[in-house]
Amino acid sequence: MMHRGRKKTAVDAVLYIVLTLFALLYCLPIIGMVGTAFKGDAEALSNTSLLPAKPVLDSFVKVLEGDFIMTTMNSLKIGVIVSCICVVLACFSGYALSRCRGKLFALYGSGVTVLQMFPMMLMIIPLFLIYKNLHLIDTHMSLILSYTCLNLPFSIWLMKGFFDTVPYELEESAYIDGGGRFHTLVKIIIPVSLPGIATSGIFTFLNVWNEYTFSNTFVKNPQLATLTVGLQEYLSQNSNSWGQMMAASTIGIIPSILFLLLAQKYLIQGMTSGSVKG
Repeated sequence: MMHRGRKKTAVDAVLYIVLTLFALLYCLPIIGMVGTAFKGDAEALSNTSLLPAKPVLDSFVKVLEGDFIMTTMNSLKIGVIVSCICVVLACFSGYALSRCRGKLFALYGSGVTVLQMFPMMLMIIPLFLIYKNLHLIDTHMSLILSYTCLNLPFSIWLMKGFFDTVPYELEESAYIDGGGRFHTLVKIIIPVSLPGIATSGIFTFLNVWNEYTFSNTFVKNPQLATLTVGLQEYLSQNSNSWGQMMAASTIGIIPSILFLLLAQKYLIQGMTSGSVKG
């Protein structure tokens, strides 16, 4: 018995070592990014190692003195607005798909599936022409509308899968007490569905935070640029500020990491709860 216990301990130790090595290998780009950020522009061009010989904060100071904060706030504003819109619309749409039956709702569900599979990149030119006629080019509204359409189908199906796991007996009890369907959804169903709502909001926010193509196409005003587009200012035809770009990228991933750390409990619970029915 003791021999088996030692063997299992040895196997677990080897497994953890292998997984740690794979994790470090997976994190090499992030380690290189952070290391380059602390090198500064001069050492970034001369030192090819992952870590700096002498860490400096020059790149971070220059980044914070530029337009980085403005572009970060633009991305944050758009991400929060789109996440809120998607969560609200996904709650109502997902609840309808989960509880209602009929040809109309079946057709609606099929339409949502088609939208989720449709490559939105094919819509850039038509959307650009529409936004141009509506005078929405160089406005955040064009990005909010585009990102909402891009992320809403996934959010709807995610919330539908989560609502399928909520016992219908909860709604019956509310109906017996005199509650209507809307009151039941808001007061009973949504409070017990917070993990699914958090999951939908997190995925939507991260997709918006990391998006580049739509933002670069619809917004050309530097004052309205998002973070991903703002990183281009560190690249030019004659010189590249690699230290500043890596510093901006390092700061740029902090909100995403904090967002995930604060909401990881709801994220894991929402993914596991919405993946099965019953």
